[in-house]
Amino acid sequence: MQRYLIALGSNVRHHRHGAPKQVLGAALEVLGKAGLKIKRAAPVISSTPLGPSRRRYANSAALVKTQLLPDELLALLKAVERQFGRRRGGRRWGSRVLDLDLVLWSGGAWSSPGLTVPHVEFRERGFVLDPAARIVPGWRDPLTGLTIRQLAVRQRRPRPVRTAARQ
Repeated sequence: MQRYLIALGSNVRHHRHGAPKQVLGAALEVLGKAGLKIKRAAPVISSTPLGPSRRRYANSAALVKTQLLPDELLALLKAVERQFGRRRGGRRWGSRVLDLDLVLWSGGAWSSPGLTVPHVEFRERGFVLDPAARIVPGWRDPLTGLTIRQLAVRQRRPRPVRTAARQ
């Protein structure tokens, strides 16, 4: 069995499932019915959107087990997003009913067209790291060797403001 960390996000109400927080719960149910074993799910948090969207996001993370390889799991995640009304070609970082990202894999690193694991940007995203630290704090990033807890603490740490170089 393969273990995966999946990040979940929503900031648009769904006509059947309701508010974004309920969308995330419904998505986990659908993933379970599709054969994924949901081992743990983090509490839902609220986060500020990146980019042009103005609506706050509901975010969570889930530890799942499956026989699927990363490419196969990605295909399943994309199918579930479409089932919830997500369309291809949408605006980057725009509002969306459901966003499912494959963040980490127990097999380490994976790269194929359209998929890189670990997720390229997860180390800078508190809305991924904070929920993930609740359910898999000791899982190590295969590229940095740091745990999810360590990455979350680093991400929250204030960063110095850079000024223009002196001439």
